Amino acid sequence: MPGIDECLLEVMRLPGARGASVVDWTSGLALGTIGESPNGDHEATAAETAEVARMTAEQPAFAHLTAEAESGRPADAPNTPVEDVIVTTHDGYHMLRFVETAFDSSVFLHLWLDRSEGNLALARLRLGELAERLVLA
Repeated sequence: MPGIDECLLEVMRLPGARGASVVDWTSGLALGTIGESPNGDHEATAAETAEVARMTAEQPAFAHLTAEAESGRPADAPNTPVEDVIVTTHDGYHMLRFVETAFDSSVFLHLWLDRSEGNLALARLRLGELAERLVLA
């Protein structure tokens, strides 16, 4: 099971990966970064992407309420109903993948992917795998 540094190294092996980070979305702090940052400042990028993650994860519109959810969430249900957020720009993709943790699940992986070189479907699958295996100490 990879830690933050190993996870980020694996993310950067994806075709078109320009930069990546592990971010705490409640504080906006980067727990780890690698590669480039879209605005040249990893900490500012972490704070900005944390705001998007927080707004998405806390919106009831994205939580599909089933009868099971209305009567009480199952013990194995994720803490946030959102798996990932994808933002497309004219030259890239930004993917935020939420990470389930034993504590408060307020962490996500952010991948900045070059649009002309990257494969969004592959990146989404790979980030999902890494998020499941990520060990946060």
